[in-house]
Amino acid sequence: MDKFTKLTGIAAPMPLVNIDTDMIIPKVFLKTIKRSGLGVNLFDEMRYDRQGNEIEDFVLNQPQYREAEILVAGDNFGCGSSREHAPWAIKDYGIRCVISTSFADIFFNNCFKNGILPIVVSEEEHALLMKDAEKGSNARITVDLEAQEVTTSDGEVIAFEVDAFKKHCLLNGLDDIGLTMEKSASIDAFEAQASQARPWV
Repeated sequence: MDKFTKLTGIAAPMPLVNIDTDMIIPKVFLKTIKRSGLGVNLFDEMRYDRQGNEIEDFVLNQPQYREAEILVAGDNFGCGSSREHAPWAIKDYGIRCVISTSFADIFFNNCFKNGILPIVVSEEEHALLMKDAEKGSNARITVDLEAQEVTTSDGEVIAFEVDAFKKHCLLNGLDDIGLTMEKSASIDAFEAQASQARPWV
């Protein structure tokens, strides 16, 4: 998993509330178990018409937001089904941080396991960041995980909370497999001892 330390990038404003996982990645694209290739279908039903053409006024289709790495989203982002394909699609598109006033619990935890930093802010802070994101590609927001701060393009600093263990995992690029591999020496020692004690197994 890619490490997340500090990110400075374009933030795309998406104020719509209750964006569920089916809106993030529709069920028709859930046939794969690969984490790559889903970015092209991120927000598919909002992003394309029935002929597959881009809908011009959708935020990620606008020239100033095509390279967005941060998403300032509406309340209750990631609600609905628990599909992990949702953070896969977000990450594959290139978005590494989602900022909202609240997230669905399962989606929130899945983000951390896939190298995405979800940040919860107050309504006032959210309004400030949304307004900053609406400035377009000239307004870049900085997210510093180590310092737990978001800095607007105008230099205003917003502190955020993050679970210490989840922070450690993101800073060091550790998903569940990575965490297990940190214990590989202990696992090998246990298996060697078990093999000697029970050679018939």
